[in-house]
Amino acid sequence: MPDFHHLLLFIAAGWLLNLTPGPDVLCIVRHALRGGARAGILAGLGITAGCFVHVAAAAIGVGALLAASATAFNVLKWVGAAYLAYTGLRLLFARPGASPLAQAQAGPVGAPVPPRRVFLDGFWTNVLNPKVALFFLAFVPQFIGPGTASTAWVFVGLGVLFNLNAIPVNVGWALAAAWMARRASVQRGLAWLDRAAGVLFIGFGLRLAWAESPAR
Repeated sequence: MPDFHHLLLFIAAGWLLNLTPGPDVLCIVRHALRGGARAGILAGLGITAGCFVHVAAAAIGVGALLAASATAFNVLKWVGAAYLAYTGLRLLFARPGASPLAQAQAGPVGAPVPPRRVFLDGFWTNVLNPKVALFFLAFVPQFIGPGTASTAWVFVGLGVLFNLNAIPVNVGWALAAAWMARRASVQRGLAWLDRAAGVLFIGFGLRLAWAESPAR
């Protein structure tokens, strides 16, 4: 494992990276605006579970396969892009009052999203993004010193640490979004927030679709 100084640097870099808005953060915020802090935290836990999949995959070489094989990268890329675009279209074209975010304020009329579905939404948003796998493959090895024994286990240990450190950041996003949802101005604008979130998800999907494989 890295020495104490490099470990602190790894933790700080991880926090900064997790604070950067992207599909994962948007997923947490979207669910927190709809179902409160609990839903946002649950989506964040799904994202964390997805990150563990990428860590395990990178440790056994799947991440290297994505980096080396344009075909493997493109298959996962298109599946992930389609999922993000589908989510965005659902938000963008939802009927007024029936949109996923607006239903949060509908009282008994708005049926809450089942917890399992919230968790899986976060999970698949993360797992189906090949850029996350490539991120772990590029970021984590920088903190593994040359000549380190059992490199794969050190990689797994750092990946687990990165994911655990991300949980407080994800909880913070969920709490902030839930607090915003209680504000009257936010409540009045939930339909527009739906559409804005939809546009962002479609944008993330398009950006992922246009991403080139590192193998090229």
